[in-house]
Amino acid sequence: MSHFLLFCRTRTRRFTCNFISNINSSFAVADVRDFCTNSNKHLHNVNFDFTQIQISRLPTVIILGRPNVGKSALFNRLIRRREALVYNTPHDHVTRDIREGVAKLGHLRFRVLDSAGLEAEATSGSILHRTASMTANVLANSHFAPSSPMLELDFILLISRLENAANEMCRLGFGDPIAISAETGLGMHDLYLSLKPLLEDYMLRVFNDEDAQENSCSEEDGSPEVDKSKLPLQLAIVGRPNVGKSTLLNALLQEERVLVGPEAGLTRDSIRTQFEFQGRTIYLVDTAGWLQRTKQEKGAASLSIMQSRKSLLRAHIIALVLDAEETGSGRGTRSGCYLNKMDLLRGKHKSLSYEKVLEVVPQEIQTVIPQVTGIPVVFISALEGRGRTAVLHQVIDTYEKWCSRLPTARLNRWLQKVMSRHSWKDQAAQPKIKYFTQVKARPPTFVAFVRGKTQLSDTDIRFLTKSLKEDFDLGGIPIRIMQRSVTKKDASGSSKSGHSVSRVAERTMSDKRSVVVEE
Repeated sequence: MSHFLLFCRTRTRRFTCNFISNINSSFAVADVRDFCTNSNKHLHNVNFDFTQIQISRLPTVIILGRPNVGKSALFNRLIRRREALVYNTPHDHVTRDIREGVAKLGHLRFRVLDSAGLEAEATSGSILHRTASMTANVLANSHFAPSSPMLELDFILLISRLENAANEMCRLGFGDPIAISAETGLGMHDLYLSLKPLLEDYMLRVFNDEDAQENSCSEEDGSPEVDKSKLPLQLAIVGRPNVGKSTLLNALLQEERVLVGPEAGLTRDSIRTQFEFQGRTIYLVDTAGWLQRTKQEKGAASLSIMQSRKSLLRAHIIALVLDAEETGSGRGTRSGCYLNKMDLLRGKHKSLSYEKVLEVVPQEIQTVIPQVTGIPVVFISALEGRGRTAVLHQVIDTYEKWCSRLPTARLNRWLQKVMSRHSWKDQAAQPKIKYFTQVKARPPTFVAFVRGKTQLSDTDIRFLTKSLKEDFDLGGIPIRIMQRSVTKKDASGSSKSGHSVSRVAERTMSDKRSVVVEE
């Protein structure tokens, strides 16, 4: 993997020269102008279609700089979405973790990393010092491998916010700086011209590699038919502040991917990370601590709450993380609850608390969240790494249930049995369901075709929903049941359309709400 670094700075702050001198002593730094001149000799006739290249094989560009110089704003400009939090904090920095995205600059496509601000005067153990150490680890893990044939780092110096201090920047020895404005997009064309020869030269070396060509051929021969249950799933980790969400993400990845610490509210950005488990691609999303948003909250905390809500809407599975010492702080979810910090309840004096938590928590969660029955509860210790495999297996099992489809014949056999054991107040007024079928997955959606004028009540639909979850093991996921009336012509088979639906109100019943839709 080849990395290219964009150094951002403003006129009002001098760049951290100590950090640059340390990088120069560890890496072979190539001057941008000389590199572009040599690369253009053999790249003037080469045109790459970056949209046809897999994301994992794209080159990587890292954005570095001091706090509050516009790194996250440039990141959002490159990926063409507002994913990274941007807020003016002169005495602090908003970004604390490494955020990854796919940049689109002209016809160029590359992976871009947004890093935390570098501060040379940060005290040891502080948040600034820890974030700078994480950025240094990303660089070290990418380029200190002695067997790697590409060890050069190519630097491009940027002046953010279009300042007039270009002469001072030339003293750093990285060539002529590029004046940009991430907010308005000015200077992006100059950045494109500087990155184009670097990225095309990297892709030329990749395509000349025999192993890369073999992988490309094998991927093109794959079958286009893909099972929906095998598609990549997105898992959002949510919970109250300081319950161990970031620690759980690091435990699942088995690496120090995000910043962790005893401070509450340490995570601000919703960090999305990809990894493989048993041949399945999983996208993990670590969110900020979930709090009730108030009118008094402003700044980065308010932006973090809004970003966490967006992550919940995009997620397939939601993992609610609770603190074992605070069992009464649960919130609603459609997936599973993971009780963290179980290691704090061990010992002779806490054995009763440990047993009490194992018994009370599942009942309390079902009481607090009655809308979704059968929510799985997993007891883990993210700090010790205990329960990692159980969490992943439970997530995949819940996702497969969410994508499951049941045959119509099996559903109708089940319907005959379940309707016979239901107690009806008036047998004459009992609704007559002609047949029952599943019309959609993700989430499972069923339609009950009712004969006559008698409709299923809300109580009847709740009974069918509960019976579906118990008989087909669909606990922990939302289930929707709709009902439609069938005329007598449809029942006798004389209608042209076979099973046309009369123009009546259609009632949709889910685990959370009941909606009436007029057709």
